[in-house]
Amino acid sequence: MTAIAPAAAPSSSSGLLLLLRLRTFVALILVLGFFSVMAPNFLTAANAVIVTKHVALNAFLAIGMTFVIITGGIDLSVGSIVGLCAMVAGWLVLYGIDPGMGWSIQFNTFEISLITVLVGIFVGTINGLLITRLNVAPFIATLGTLYVARGAALLSSGGRTFPNLNGNPDYGSDTFAFIGTGTILGIPVLIWMLVAVGLLASYISRRTPLGRHIYAVGGNERGAALSGVKVNRVKMFVYMFSGFCAALVGLIIASQLQASHPATGETFELNAIAAAVLGGTSMSGGRGRIGGTIIGAFVIGILGDGLIMMGVSSFWQTVIKGVVIIAAVVIDQAQQKLQARVALQQEAAAGR
Repeated sequence: MTAIAPAAAPSSSSGLLLLLRLRTFVALILVLGFFSVMAPNFLTAANAVIVTKHVALNAFLAIGMTFVIITGGIDLSVGSIVGLCAMVAGWLVLYGIDPGMGWSIQFNTFEISLITVLVGIFVGTINGLLITRLNVAPFIATLGTLYVARGAALLSSGGRTFPNLNGNPDYGSDTFAFIGTGTILGIPVLIWMLVAVGLLASYISRRTPLGRHIYAVGGNERGAALSGVKVNRVKMFVYMFSGFCAALVGLIIASQLQASHPATGETFELNAIAAAVLGGTSMSGGRGRIGGTIIGAFVIGILGDGLIMMGVSSFWQTVIKGVVIIAAVVIDQAQQKLQARVALQQEAAAGR
């Protein structure tokens, strides 16, 4: 009896640890089950497509945010980058570039998309330079660019909306709406885009030296630097990638709405952080998975859309999302403590 008792505790702790690691998937099953009962139309095919399209926008941002948080940073500017890039896309569709010489440069849909994405990467580059070259704390650096990007979006139109982004067939921009509303093989284009970005991010994080360096920087930045990791280059990459993801969201929203507004993307950064944390990304850095983040984005999206279908007040929705974020962080801390305890138990068992 006494010989069996010590072995039972590690087994129980390991089972609880496994449950904590799968918490995001468990949460997804629970919210799906809850809303399928409370909102009978929730699991219809049409609603599933709508929810997935909503989730995709947050998932793009959350994927970029995951890389940033793994390195121990934070990017508060992604929502403003969304708004700025939406306005850039709208401007290019409507006006092109006018040098003021009596003629203008017009662009097709691909060129508009490319320029918009480059703007997002440029803002991400500024974030990276502030953090790596000027040693500005990530929170302060990205808070500053949040205001700068939002102000630039407002200045681009004087606070007004760019409407009727139908494009011009003479310039090849009439297919702009296809980005946000088109389908390929019956599946929305933005879902294909999410799959591509998700696979790319997952491949980088799990199969490349860059991915290993991202985790190393978040786990122990000084140790990573001493082992030869180019810490500043890694940080530059994650903020540029975050800007790239935010630019895609701005482009998609402008295409979906056929209009762009400078307030687009407000508070989007909060949902992105929530999805990453809920997906198992540690705010202290060094730990996180792209797959978990995407599941976390689905939990946040399903929670929001499900509450709307139930008629829950938007004020309560905000409260509930806040509670979910706090719970995710508390559970993450519990998982870390339990992992340390299980490791000690295994070492003690091996010593015997």
